[in-house]
Amino acid sequence: MSGPSAILAEIAGALRSSGIHLRGVAAFAPGEGPRLADGGVARSVVLLGNIGSSLWPAFSRWREGYDGPDPLDTFSKAAIRPLAERLGATAFFPSDPPWQPFQQWAMKAEGLRPSPLGILIHPRYGLWHGYRGALGFPFEIEAGHEHVGHACDACPDKPCIAHCPVNAITTDRFDVAACRGYLKSEAGRASCMVTGCAARNACPVGADFRYPPEQLRFHMDALI
Repeated sequence: MSGPSAILAEIAGALRSSGIHLRGVAAFAPGEGPRLADGGVARSVVLLGNIGSSLWPAFSRWREGYDGPDPLDTFSKAAIRPLAERLGATAFFPSDPPWQPFQQWAMKAEGLRPSPLGILIHPRYGLWHGYRGALGFPFEIEAGHEHVGHACDACPDKPCIAHCPVNAITTDRFDVAACRGYLKSEAGRASCMVTGCAARNACPVGADFRYPPEQLRFHMDALI
């Protein structure tokens, strides 16, 4: 490893078998980044996560031998923590306090913005992606990611809003209580809980990256 740029190649190679991808680099001015384990402050945070169903095959195999709580979080930590130790980085996870602003980091890294569902929408992957962890470093890392326009601005019909069976989604809010209430109802158990969120499925962006049925059910179970 010859420098900061080589770190990204090492991270990508180390996580390839897990299906966890590099998801951008958030750069910070001195003193503005998150606190590192050694008490310093990060200048760069490398975001890590899934693209479509990329991690599902490896996670499914791993899960066959795991019978504990929070399997996806545990799988992600098992893949990312050893790499953090090897690189001398600080590992951050969405499930661990102190809660880190992963969505803000992603917006800084790639210019993404939230969809009406609250999920950040990617111009290529749509709503079918996620963040499983991040690595913080005390130095700058150049990633060269291009910031892109907001996909929802080019979608006047907003089918995600129209297809929600309980009108839980508008352009400026997501009624989580109404959504969860429906999912626990007989109608919800027979529809969204089986085939995934109707509003999310209706989004035309990134349809090729849509999660397979078993992954959709896993995430819907986690939601309630």
